[in-house]
Amino acid sequence: MAVLGPAALFLVAGMLHFVMPAFFDRIVPPWVPNARLATYVSGVFEIAGAIGLLIPATRVAAAWGLIALLAAVLPANIHMLNQARAADASAGYIAGLWLRLPLQPLLMWWVWRVAIRR
Repeated sequence: MAVLGPAALFLVAGMLHFVMPAFFDRIVPPWVPNARLATYVSGVFEIAGAIGLLIPATRVAAAWGLIALLAAVLPANIHMLNQARAADASAGYIAGLWLRLPLQPLLMWWVWRVAIRR
């Protein structure tokens, strides 16, 4: 079942929003009024999307929801990179954050490929 990979990824990622919310709070851009709420909401949507991928009747809707979520959290990844650059983080860490940015569209493609295009 091709959806198991992304379902597991989003389930674990969503659970991490509740296990270690401070990490996610720190990367929420400052223009978001309530970082903790954003952390929890995105975690709920990741978990719901993961479960939705596993249910054939909700698979396509869940996939579109996860694709939208991946687009919505891209500013957090950019903010994380900007924070690292401002803090003079190591070149390797900054390079890793730059490499992480294209991961969002790749994850979008993966979800689309296994749940919508099928």
